[in-house]
Order: sequence, then structure tokens, then C-alpha cells
Amino acid sequence: MKNFRKEILTILLMVFISVNVSSQEKSSNITESDKKTEKQDKKRKKKKKKKVKLPDIDLSHWKVTIPIANDKGKPYEVEAPEILDYANNEKLKTYMYNDSVKGALIFYAKPTSSTTRNTKYSRSELREQMIPGDNNTNWTFKQGGVMKGKLAMEEVSRDKNGKYHRVIIMQIHGRLTNEQRDLIGADDNNAPPILKIYWDNGKIRVKTKVLKNLNLSDTDILHEEAWGNDDGFNFEEKVGFKKFTLEVKVSEGKMVIILNNTEYKVYENVHMTRWGIFENYFKAGNYFQSRDEGAFARVKYYSLEVNH
Repeated sequence: MKNFRKEILTILLMVFISVNVSSQEKSSNITESDKKTEKQDKKRKKKKKKKVKLPDIDLSHWKVTIPIANDKGKPYEVEAPEILDYANNEKLKTYMYNDSVKGALIFYAKPTSSTTRNTKYSRSELREQMIPGDNNTNWTFKQGGVMKGKLAMEEVSRDKNGKYHRVIIMQIHGRLTNEQRDLIGADDNNAPPILKIYWDNGKIRVKTKVLKNLNLSDTDILHEEAWGNDDGFNFEEKVGFKKFTLEVKVSEGKMVIILNNTEYKVYENVHMTRWGIFENYFKAGNYFQSRDEGAFARVKYYSLEVNH
């Protein structure tokens, strides 16, 4: 009888231990499963957050020109406030659109029949407007200004010799006031660009204007033909297709271009001083420098800011 009781107690003890272990295993499994689910949910949330990135660019003081014609046969332009809704503009979508993974604004350009006056090249390019919708309010070197951008060449075609096509990625363009225009009898307000910054086969090249004759009067230098091109300047660093920063600083009689906060090119001379007679505006984007069939370029801007 005693042996029988011992056997029953032993069996009950084993059953209890088995049930307890099984319960612990289930509890442990549930806990591990819950932890995995929580981790997966967190990863999904992080991925969702990472999926959409927007460029750090306030477009409220810019207008864009793209290489298609409007109803008057001129290049199509969009200014504020319409430009703020560029992602939903069907005409802009091909030439100006977001890379929401990289957080960049891409400007695409190729040769088309739609070009701006005085050029054979096409562009998808921003033009500064100090007052939204107004081209008549601009700035002088005396007033000064700073433009800074973080950008990269996304993709660009090659010519028949295997060299990449050139692209102007930043500019400072001159402009005649209405009074200056009337004084010299010009039919528009166009003046030369004092600054062109190129992406040139992976390097950054700078071109500016110089007076052909320093003895010309202030009225004579208002004519575009009074100005010629300098020899140009190449920064040493090859940016290639990597992200880089460009900063342009303008003050009275002086212009400074900075690449990646390490290389500087300073223009401070009589040409800069006499340029002070003009008004100016900043430009940024993709001014494509080729008419080759099938040629194209995509420039992406991660950030762009202007201060005066």
C-alpha cells in the first residue's frame, strides 16, 4: 500500500513538473514572439519614415523655366505660388521632380526647340525672385547676397568623343533697370551673366565677365557687347557624381565662390567694381550645354538657400 501511494505521488509530481515546464515554455515563447513582433513593427515604422525625404528648398522666391513651350511659343515658366505645388503639375513632372529616397529636387534637361532668348541651349532652371512673381525687383553688388547649395550630378550623357556634356549649375545674371534699358535703346532688360558655374567632366569650372575696354563710360558698359569672357578657373577637387556644396558670396566690388568649404576663388578687381552698375539675380538648376541628339542631364539639389 505504501509503495502504491509513493507511485501515485511520484506520478502526480511528474505531471506537475511537466505542466509547469510546458507553461513556462509557452510563456517564454509568447514573450519572445511579442518581442520579435515589436521589433518588426519598429523597423517598419522606421522604414516608413525613411521612405519619404524632401529637399531643403523654399521655392517661394523662385520661378522655374523648363524646356517645353507655353501657349505663346516661349519656354514654359512657373512662379510662386504655383511652383510650390510642383509635384502635382503635369507639365513640370518630367523636368522638375523629387527624389524622395535621397531627399533631393531633380532638374532634368535635354535639347528641345524651346529655348530662352539669346541662347541655343535648353534649361530646367530656377530664377530668383526677391518679390514672388516680380522680375523687376533685384539686387546690386553693393546690396550683396549669398547663395548656397548642396547638390550632385545625378546623370549626364557623353559626346561622340566620350566626354561628359557640360552643365551650368549656378549663375548670377545681370539685368538692366527699365531706365537703363530705355537709356541705351535696348528692347529688353537682359544683361550678361557675371557668373557661370559649370559641372565640367566631373570638375567645377567658373567663368565670369571682364570689360573689353576699361575706358568705356558707365553708359557704354550697359551694352552687352562691352563685356567679354575671362579665361575661366577650375577648382582642384574632382567632385564627379558625389554630393558637394557650392557657396557664392557677393559684396561691393567682390565675388567669392567656395567649393566644399575648402577651396576658394576670389574675384576682387576693377571689373567687379564696375559691374556694380547692374542689378542681378541668382539662378540654380540645370542649364544644359549641348544640342547633341539624345543628350541629357539630371542635376539634383538637396538644399538651396539665398540671403541678402
